[in-house]
Formats: sequence, structure tokens, C-alpha cells
Amino acid sequence: MTDEASRAGPWTATVLTLFPEMLPGMLGHSLAGKALAEGRWALEAVDIRAFARDRHGTVDDSPYGGGAGMVMRPDVVSDAIAAHHDPAGGRRLIYPSPRGRVFTQAMARDWADRPGVTLVCGRYEGLDQRVIDAWVEKAAMEEVSLGDFVLSGGEPAAVVMLDAAVRLLPGVMGTADSLNEESFERGLLEYPLYTRPPVWDGRGVPEVLISGHHGRVAAWRRAQAEAITKARRPDLWARYEKEQT
Repeated sequence: MTDEASRAGPWTATVLTLFPEMLPGMLGHSLAGKALAEGRWALEAVDIRAFARDRHGTVDDSPYGGGAGMVMRPDVVSDAIAAHHDPAGGRRLIYPSPRGRVFTQAMARDWADRPGVTLVCGRYEGLDQRVIDAWVEKAAMEEVSLGDFVLSGGEPAAVVMLDAAVRLLPGVMGTADSLNEESFERGLLEYPLYTRPPVWDGRGVPEVLISGHHGRVAAWRRAQAEAITKARRPDLWARYEKEQT
């Protein structure tokens, strides 16, 4: 599915939001923005408020049982999803939420290998649980988190997740080798990088990198990646060690 010729159209991200003007945001710049302009992928920002049931555009209400904040109505949100997501279309249906599984490079690659992705951005206190449950049954909706912190809404998380997926699409980045060497692609954090000048602030480039010996360079980079991962991310290191046995 990663072959562009196998797609019925460009890889498409559909974002359901109360603030469609927040998009494309940073996705309209740099490599993602260039690829968007070239038609390598498409972005559809859908205003959830367009599916409100009254003339006031009401999309939320107070929570049953009391408590602070407001909750997005299940009828409004479900109508928006139904109008823009085909459960049989091969896309993931994602609700960015701090309760979800933590987003990973593997998820980004899975999304990039599909025809696209649909993201439902919550606001206020989030979505009514019934709409989540209903769309888990209809389309395997997933709650996905950026980490152990809370944002004002799902849009910033959606943009970050989309950036991670879009850069994996054919033709967006440079060579495939550059993607393969990045953090998380082989279960390790990336090794240190150096460029000109050869000496800066009294600090030189490691001699091995200017030796011209490709085997030594590769071994050094692997050793550095392993050492950094072991020191900074013991969880990743434990998983990596297990996979090597």
C-alpha cells in the first residue's frame, strides 16, 4: 500500500474539529507543506459545529452527575464522523486522548501505509463516552495519546501525529535510508550527528567519522545508539535487548 500507484487517490487526513481554521498550521510548511501543495497528500478539516442540531450551533452540554466543564454531545459528534469516515475504507479512526495508547513510530508507519486517517478532536472535557463506544464497535476507533500530559484540545496532538505519518509517505522525505536511520526505526534512539566545521568551540568531530572507513563508522554509530538508548530510555533498551535474543 505504500506504492503511490496502488492508492485510489492521495493519502488523505480528515480532521474533525471545532476549530478548522487551526489547520493546516505547521503542516502547511516545510516538507509536509510542499507535499500538500504537490498533491502527495490531502487534508480535510471538518467543522463539527456544522452538525449541530439547533440554530445556536450547540455542540456540548453539562456532564451528567455534575462536575466542572462541558462534554461534547454524542449525537453531534457521531453525525460528523458518519459523514466523513467509511468504516470499510481502510483508514484508522483516531481520538487523540490522554487516556489512549501512547503514539509511536510504528503507529505513524501503519497510518502511512493506509489510504489515510480520520482524527476526531475533542474540546472542553472531551467526548461523551457513548460516541466513543459506538465507534469502537463500528470502526475500531482508537484513543491515542502523545504522552502523560493534557492539552486544551485534540488539534495540537492531531497535527503532531499527522506530521509523523506524512513524512513517511512516498516522495515526501529524501532517501529511504535517511528514514531508516532515525530514532525508533530500529528500536534505538538515533546516534549523534556532526557536520562542518571540523572544529567548533574547541570541540572536534570524532575521528572515526572522518576516517572514510564505512564499517568502522557503522559500528561506531550502532554503539552510540545503543549507549544513548540504554542511558536515556531503559524501557526501549529492555525491549531492544529482548528482541535481539
